[in-house]
Amino acid sequence: MTRILGIDPGSQRTGVGIIDVDEAGRSTHVFNTALVLLGEGDFASRLKRLLVGLSDVIEQWRPHEVAIERVFMARNPDSALKLGQARGAAISAVVLRDLPVHEYAAKEVKLALVGKGGAEKAQIQHMVGIMLNLHGKLQADAADALAIAITHAHVRATAKRLGVSAQQAWSRK
Repeated sequence: MTRILGIDPGSQRTGVGIIDVDEAGRSTHVFNTALVLLGEGDFASRLKRLLVGLSDVIEQWRPHEVAIERVFMARNPDSALKLGQARGAAISAVVLRDLPVHEYAAKEVKLALVGKGGAEKAQIQHMVGIMLNLHGKLQADAADALAIAITHAHVRATAKRLGVSAQQAWSRK
């Protein structure tokens, strides 16, 4: 059994989702939440809240691998910079515990879950619910984090079948 932590980084809310994947490649929901960073004062305090919050999740749930969303170019440079800093804080929480980090672009996650790279958020939430047998509406950031974890589980399974690394299985180079 492999436990995968999915992270959807954000400067206001960071989605966290954890799944277990068995030897047959079946995914089971373990935990999900959104770390709310607003109300923490200045931006540095929000980054600290993210680092501490993820550290607590890692300590409690003990994942074996981590998948995180890659930064995309936002329309607003200030937003892109803050997102990059939040992503850096999230990666720091992970690498301080010597966990392997795998990165996926939003388009790759959408393609893996829905079959098209331009899928809407509602479609992602719906597919996550179906794939993990969850009932009720999922919080959007937590659903995205679970989607990232599921994507990594699929890539791992493909890599195992091909006898290559997860990076090689996903790369088109």
